[in-house]
Amino acid sequence: MPDSFVHLYGVRGCPAAYAIRDFLQRSDVPFDWTELGTDAEAQTLPQVTCLHDHRLPIADFPDGSRLERPTIRQIVEKLGWWKSASLTEYDLAIFGAGPAGLSAAVYGASEGLKTVIIERSAVGGQAGTSTKIENYLGFPEGISGAEMAKRAREQAVKFGAEILLLRAGVRGEFHPGKGIGYLDDGTKIVTHATICSTGVEYRRLNVDGEERFLGVGLYYGAGASEASMCANQPVVVVGGGNSAGQAALHFARRCSKVTIVIRGSGLKETLSKYLIDRISASSQIEVLPHTEISNLDGDHLLRKVTMTNRQTAEQREIDTSWLFLCLGGAPNTAWAMEAGIMRDEEGYLVTGPDLRQGGSYPASWPLNREPYYLETSMPGLFAAGDVRHGSVKRCAAAVGEGAMAVTFAHRYLSQH
Repeated sequence: MPDSFVHLYGVRGCPAAYAIRDFLQRSDVPFDWTELGTDAEAQTLPQVTCLHDHRLPIADFPDGSRLERPTIRQIVEKLGWWKSASLTEYDLAIFGAGPAGLSAAVYGASEGLKTVIIERSAVGGQAGTSTKIENYLGFPEGISGAEMAKRAREQAVKFGAEILLLRAGVRGEFHPGKGIGYLDDGTKIVTHATICSTGVEYRRLNVDGEERFLGVGLYYGAGASEASMCANQPVVVVGGGNSAGQAALHFARRCSKVTIVIRGSGLKETLSKYLIDRISASSQIEVLPHTEISNLDGDHLLRKVTMTNRQTAEQREIDTSWLFLCLGGAPNTAWAMEAGIMRDEEGYLVTGPDLRQGGSYPASWPLNREPYYLETSMPGLFAAGDVRHGSVKRCAAAVGEGAMAVTFAHRYLSQH
């Protein structure tokens, strides 16, 4: 982790610049953002001629080097985080580096397992986007999701776990005592036990303009990287979970007004009480129940959000360029369907006792023993965290499941 800041230069409404800010924020890499507003300001940068110069955004690093319009992979390489698999086989492969995956990596590697963790984006998963986690044991003042992920990453690496960033599993083959995972960059991971902790993807609004305004007014997650840019402006947060509540409170400290949009009747069903109390006490926050986003409007930036009350059909418009979606989502398990792994009706991985249906386990279960508690319908493949059917959608629960999955992986490995 660099001690100095990464300096970013670019223009507002640039999706590439937002992607870099978001990745650095989630990875807990300190950075400065300089927004260029005129051609003259742009021309202060070497070789840049105007605001629309193809070189923008630009990232300057502490060693004096510069990257022009860099990809996230180039950023990762510059930070020294791009690694290739060093072994032909591993004892344990973990897919997904959210709290469950990071916990599994720490416990697996510390207990002597040759461990590799594969993450398609930034370490930390959705938890890494949280501005503050206050109900996690041992942090009475709270901790940001990015800092928690950073500490867990360093801990896992200290014990010898390998982390492969910006890769995703696209196909899996499972044989007795051995699994083979194929990654989207062509890498083949051979492992004797596997933990799936791929979490969930943010749910989409399915409103016209959603893709058009992504990164230029519409953002998935709590938007920690953008908070300093929307001071004294109205912000809309969609979602009723803890991440949405924390985001609203974070924005309320600097924004003119925060509107929370929820489809349900109130926050009590989905939000921790301490957050409900703070939101209720804030004069900056308004909660709109029974409401959904129905239209987005703007030019090169989002300018207006239209909301519709689901009970009365009454519409309301807010002039804003800041819409943050904290909607939960669907589990990342498309690969499991192709591999014949049992999922529930929503796509979550079914494990342990829940595999028993009608008094018996699925015909695909080949062993005489019962599946371990976190074991899927494929022996040696375990699930932990939000991706698992029946899981508790809390950070501490995911960490506990990650550690528990390693215990069951040990049992499985001792038999193979």
